[in-house]
Amino acid sequence: MEIDLGEFERIAVPLDGRRAAAVAIVVSGAAAEPVIWLTRRAAGMRAHPGQFALPGGRADPGEDAVAAAVRELAEELGVVASRADCAGLLDDYPTRSGYVITPVVLRLGATPQPRPNPAEVAHVHTIPVRDLAVEPRFLTIPESDRPVIQLPLAGHLVHAPTAAVLYQFREIALYGRTTRVAHLEQPVFAWR
Repeated sequence: MEIDLGEFERIAVPLDGRRAAAVAIVVSGAAAEPVIWLTRRAAGMRAHPGQFALPGGRADPGEDAVAAAVRELAEELGVVASRADCAGLLDDYPTRSGYVITPVVLRLGATPQPRPNPAEVAHVHTIPVRDLAVEPRFLTIPESDRPVIQLPLAGHLVHAPTAAVLYQFREIALYGRTTRVAHLEQPVFAWR
């Protein structure tokens, strides 16, 4: 399976007072059976403890999204990547907690062994890209008129922003469809 983002025209979102952040969708392994990594944040994390996430975080001053994603991947999982590994960027996703997340797709040929930083990562799930073909759940909540997305992965329900980012990735990688996700809501517990 070749992951091709060449034709995808991403939508960038202005910061408008929010902070820039990036996440890494790391595609590794053989082209016939690529996998991605999904982490469970450590319980001691100040923000979003125990939630499912892609490796990532706030961009440092002067960093663009690719540099931030590569740095965060090294800090959280001990995996070294470079700008040359970037296959493309997905749409920015503005969060309720004051960030604009830029998803960065990194293609690593071999599957390196992640070495999770226990201060940040409780567990790393290896998800075959084909497993993203699950049926998403769209819920309504009284706090918002936007649909809340959930993806059943790794025996759990993964919520936005991670679910929204992975849903867009799956639409492109598995089906070649341009699907926008900035309108998909996060659960209330992720608003802080």
